[in-house]
Amino acid sequence: MKTILFSLLLLIVASTSCSSDNKITVFSPSKNIRLEINNSKKNHEPCFELISGSEAKILSGTFHLNLKDIYLNNDLRVIGSETESVSNTWINKFGERSEIHDNFNQLNIFLKNKEIRINLIFRVYDEGAAFAYEFPRQDSPDSLIITDEKILFTFSEDHYAWSASRAQASYSHVPLSKIDIGAERPLVVEIDSNLTIALTEAKLVDFARMKFEPDSTGGIAIRTRLGSKVKKSLPFQSPWRVIMIGENAGDLLEKNYLISNLNDPSEIRDDSWITPGKVLREVSLSTAGGKAAVDFVSEHNMQYVEYDAGWYGPENSDESDPVNPVLDPARSKGPLDLHEVIRYAGSKNIKVLLYVNRRALERKLDEILPVFREWGVSGIKFGFVQVGTQEVTAWMHNAIKKCADYKMVVNVHDEYRPTGFSRTYPNFLTQEGIRGDEESPTNTHTLITMFTRMLAGAGDNTICYYDNRVDEKMGSHASQLAKAVCIFSPLQFLYWYDKPVSSPGKKTELWGKPNILGDEPELEFFDNVPTVWDETRVLHAVIGEYGVIARRKGNEWFIGGINGNLKRTLDIKFSFLDPGIKYRAAVYSDDPSVNTRTHVRIDRIGINRETVFPAVLDPNKGFAMHIVPQ
Repeated sequence: MKTILFSLLLLIVASTSCSSDNKITVFSPSKNIRLEINNSKKNHEPCFELISGSEAKILSGTFHLNLKDIYLNNDLRVIGSETESVSNTWINKFGERSEIHDNFNQLNIFLKNKEIRINLIFRVYDEGAAFAYEFPRQDSPDSLIITDEKILFTFSEDHYAWSASRAQASYSHVPLSKIDIGAERPLVVEIDSNLTIALTEAKLVDFARMKFEPDSTGGIAIRTRLGSKVKKSLPFQSPWRVIMIGENAGDLLEKNYLISNLNDPSEIRDDSWITPGKVLREVSLSTAGGKAAVDFVSEHNMQYVEYDAGWYGPENSDESDPVNPVLDPARSKGPLDLHEVIRYAGSKNIKVLLYVNRRALERKLDEILPVFREWGVSGIKFGFVQVGTQEVTAWMHNAIKKCADYKMVVNVHDEYRPTGFSRTYPNFLTQEGIRGDEESPTNTHTLITMFTRMLAGAGDNTICYYDNRVDEKMGSHASQLAKAVCIFSPLQFLYWYDKPVSSPGKKTELWGKPNILGDEPELEFFDNVPTVWDETRVLHAVIGEYGVIARRKGNEWFIGGINGNLKRTLDIKFSFLDPGIKYRAAVYSDDPSVNTRTHVRIDRIGINRETVFPAVLDPNKGFAMHIVPQ
């Protein structure tokens, strides 16, 4: 095995350390960031520096690429370069904001030695920077195998970062030298009180996943590692390696469209069939339960009913067949006439999603899709997908493309984390890759998730409401309402463990059965809240401590606020509202004196853009607001 080795110096907010000979400079659109490239005469190695307004060094990086049977040492020379400027705006009907500005300056560096040519691509945005490498078509070879890709980020201090060992794990707040081996991306690093960055990747489609681990070879450093070898035909471009830059965690979340901008525009010309919305999971796996779920969904401005694991047999058995379903007797005795439920749902303009474990998907996706289309199914939830290697990554994105051919929306579970593919195939509405309500996260964990995991894109949090775990472990019912705003998901699952009172099963007194859907007045918030947005503002954000997010749809605003372990008062300012207009706000908060199961109080107040509302929050509580013009 031979090795490609070349160095990338990525100095964010750094002083110049390379020779100024043959220097190329490219600025971000507002000139708040500049990229400098120098070609050292001594060894012809390119040196890169990314510099911002301050002069304090944040990180440096070196890049080592190992290829099988190809050698590229210090004779790698810069043979040319070109720059490009892009100023673009595109509309996202399925995101956290409808109008996306995609403005950047790009620099391409062309390198070669006697064996091979390779190009480096840098994009500099006001929101951060991204780089990728590209192997163009050449006389020889026509394919290659990447055995390792090591990007080494070195820091001047052992800054604190938010590390999770896998997509659904708990987070630790640790120095960079103590992050997990295999730490998930985005990796949020707190540089100082005025600067927070996130290291991640974008446009991972047919490649191995990148993750992080500490590196002790010298200084305070972390390195990237791929989830498998990568075999590619030429030409090809790697996924983008991304440095998101923000003043703080909330600023990063407001700028997370950077990930989408690094992906290709939509391949779906007519996306009118793609329907975001709210989903109720049908837990009885029966015909009667399905119809009861449809009735509840129809009455509460929801859009989907989903049949989860068990509707076509034991999900982990290769004998279970979604095309010829038989109920898993361990989950339900039925009876289930799925075709009748789909027909009934259609009569009320409600769509049906079906869960399919990856075992069945991998075996017979091409058979499943036309059958589901004939049945009238609107989408598939992929279960327990494999992640990490190039092979499984390529399979899943190809499966999503196939679903688009049959007008199926997609929700991917379990460890998958997004890198922006939903821009290219917007039928891919959401995914898990999140420690959601199935695992009873505390408010503290949710407040970490909001400003780490959610930088990557939509997260299916499976919001609970009536389940005992809400009171016992997860904060409060008002903070559950807030999650519908704070955790973005175009397919938003609500009432994850709950079922309508008319659904079959053991009957008890309504007020004594926590998993029976009730009629509490605050459910109007879930009824009204959208799942995609025109505008997003972060009003307060400290990772793990508190967060308040405001989102607009049309001329209405929704606010979600979640608090951690300490009592506090957060002033909510409404400067984002239109001037000269009076608004009416419904405020949902926790109040033990309210005589309902959920103890949620509703206040209706008048506000305008000059109003300051003091949100008084007890430990592990929350609030939600719905604001409409008067």
